[in-house]
Amino acid sequence: MYHPYFRGKQYELITIRESASLFKKADFRPIIEPVKQDLSGLQKALDAIIQADARATVIVNPQDGDLSGRGKSKQLTDLLKDRFSASTNISAGILLKQEMALGQITALCESYAGQSPVLIHAGFSAAKPLADELGNLTKEQTHVFLDGFSGKLYQRHFKDACRVLVKDGFKRQQNNKNYPDLEPFSDLHVTFSDEGMDGFGDFLIVGSEYIDSGGIPYMLAIHLTFIDHDQDSTMQIYHFKSKSHLTQKDPAGKFAEALGEMMAVLDAPGSKVLETGAVKEFRDLHRRKHFPGLGYIKKLSMSHHIETLARYFETLG
Repeated sequence: MYHPYFRGKQYELITIRESASLFKKADFRPIIEPVKQDLSGLQKALDAIIQADARATVIVNPQDGDLSGRGKSKQLTDLLKDRFSASTNISAGILLKQEMALGQITALCESYAGQSPVLIHAGFSAAKPLADELGNLTKEQTHVFLDGFSGKLYQRHFKDACRVLVKDGFKRQQNNKNYPDLEPFSDLHVTFSDEGMDGFGDFLIVGSEYIDSGGIPYMLAIHLTFIDHDQDSTMQIYHFKSKSHLTQKDPAGKFAEALGEMMAVLDAPGSKVLETGAVKEFRDLHRRKHFPGLGYIKKLSMSHHIETLARYFETLG
């Protein structure tokens, strides 16, 4: 159903690890694109997935970060084959990029045949030759389409497969001050079946653009999603911003300002933000006047997003 797309940075992997039980309960299946040479965090996250009897897809040929490029992902390949090949919980994700030849794709499918390959369409254009080459295998496979890289005609070649559409609902701004206080995020959790899909995904509150490292912002922003049942259950996103923004100094003070803006919305009559575990932790941070660091803040926002969607589908029965 829901396939959140993570990059394998530290706090993304921690989010996966801490959400493993929820992934199992909600039948969510994260997609992970490893981007760091150090795979210890990835290993811990996958161990947690297996322990919870959840499922995940790990991209074996990343296009971003330390492991992108020919010959750089051997360590990742070794980890998946040596430690996780016997587990049916971990699937091999094959990123179908624009420059790939059909033979490369089929070779990867054969190499990872025992790990239920998931094909992630990200620029490859020869849909019919690929579908012809895969033949009846398509009925057993999951095909993930990244929005903007394939249209309906491309997707229909895989109509007998399990199909997932991943769209980026996060409208990234170069400067946090450019975020509106509130804006639409996505309706794909409601409409994915209307798109002819069996599941959907997004890039959470991070966005699809890969950024290797982030500096200390002039203005701090906390991103928090919610489902608005008064607007056909669409998902909206708040951007709670600090008032201070002239220098990069005092991130703790800026976090307190942004958190104060969040508390005002959460405590207002008729608040539509779900009281998730992450929101309770935000409340505790506000009470204690504690700044946990920028990565931890992002982790809380991602965890909140996952639990919000899990609770939404739980209410549907």
